[in-house]
Amino acid sequence: MVDKTLDATNLQCPIPILKSKLALAEVPIGGLLEVLATDPGAPDDFVAFCHSTGNELISSETNDGPTFRFVIKRLV
Repeated sequence: MVDKTLDATNLQCPIPILKSKLALAEVPIGGLLEVLATDPGAPDDFVAFCHSTGNELISSETNDGPTFRFVIKRLV
């Protein structure tokens, strides 16, 4: 179960990453942030974001259609 969900659909880079950074600050350490995004570059962006921030990308999924779903575990 996630602690917070961020709907970043229909937003282009870098807005989903910036909004995710703010939303992640509201999640407790060890908690999970779910992000929904439609930007085609989002999968690579979120891998890089988690690597650079020290958080863990738990899952990266594509549902039917153009929406990506990411679950990020806050570690720092």
